[in-house]
Amino acid sequence: MIDRNLQPVEWAAFMYELGDALEHLENLIKDIEQTPDYDEDAFRIDLGHVYAHLNRAWRRSAKAVADDDWELASQFPDDLSPIG
Repeated sequence: MIDRNLQPVEWAAFMYELGDALEHLENLIKDIEQTPDYDEDAFRIDLGHVYAHLNRAWRRSAKAVADDDWELASQFPDDLSPIG
């Protein structure tokens, strides 16, 4: 896990991803509740966006992510097993 005191830049990037994921998840929920014609296509796009932020946060929690690795960092983690 990133240490906020020893790695402040990485910590800021990590927290940015989590905050952005939260913002987009809140917007997704609002859109589902308030948009009568919100459909599966919109849901897939919006949820995919949330996942991308969470996935980058997961990867950033261990190390900094270079711009060249942005696409890889956005993919679902292969070192995290879903529970439930």
